[in-house]
Amino acid sequence: MILVTGATGNVGRHLVDLLLAAGIRPRALTRTPERAQLPEEAEVLGGDLENPHAVSAALEGISTVFLNLSALGQTTADFLTAARKQGVRRIVMLSSSSVQDGLGAAEQPSMLAAWQKASEDLVEESGLEWTILRPGEFDANTLWTWGEQLRTTGTVRAAYGGAATAPIHERDIAAVGLRGLLSDDHIGARYVLTGPESLTQVDKVRILAQATGRPFRFEEVSPEVARADYLTRGMPTQAVDSMQTHFDAAVDGILRYLARSVGRPAEVTTAVPDVTGRPARTFAAWAAEHADAFRA
Repeated sequence: MILVTGATGNVGRHLVDLLLAAGIRPRALTRTPERAQLPEEAEVLGGDLENPHAVSAALEGISTVFLNLSALGQTTADFLTAARKQGVRRIVMLSSSSVQDGLGAAEQPSMLAAWQKASEDLVEESGLEWTILRPGEFDANTLWTWGEQLRTTGTVRAAYGGAATAPIHERDIAAVGLRGLLSDDHIGARYVLTGPESLTQVDKVRILAQATGRPFRFEEVSPEVARADYLTRGMPTQAVDSMQTHFDAAVDGILRYLARSVGRPAEVTTAVPDVTGRPARTFAAWAAEHADAFRA
């Protein structure tokens, strides 16, 4: 049986749907089962990775795990120890493209990268079969960063409009994760996952305007103003606990990344089509699916 942790998250929810479509009934672990609204065909279990009793119950009869971390460090080690004891043989871990190969956890370029690298190391040293997914920016990040601004003012006020990323549709991350869960072909693989094209922040606002039929625009502001806006808005509720605790540092990391990304195209990988056998979904396709979320 397959366990999906973080089952109500941006990736986990899609993965549950894909498993059911493949004829597999997953166990879906979520902190809020009463609000999960997951398909009734899935086995929904309440709890999180910080609760040893919930972990033990979630792992009963499980052979394969999609690991979307809600906390890092000792929690990761404890979870992997419990997984080995209860007969799990394979982990597919959701990490981040911010992790740089060849650098230890303490040498990584950001706090997020350091956290994820430390957990990657634990997974790789666990003795279990593993696959690591390193997606870049999620398409859905724009709901948090820009949703309220566009609904209320029609204008994105942000720094580094020329910063380019290759945002990825969350369903594509789940699709790669599905292959890792079900096939031996991806054991020991680390996949850097991106969307199919490099887009600046200005490009993304333009695409959202086309999808909604609204005259959205981008207004450049200073990094200081942008930082204050991030801090006022707060972290998405699904963010890992450690990022909630160290939000200021996380915001600074985001702004440093955007500053480095101005004036150069983002890296675009072929991992999604290579693994799934079909093209990665475009940001325009995602925007069309979520257009109503950006309308007043």
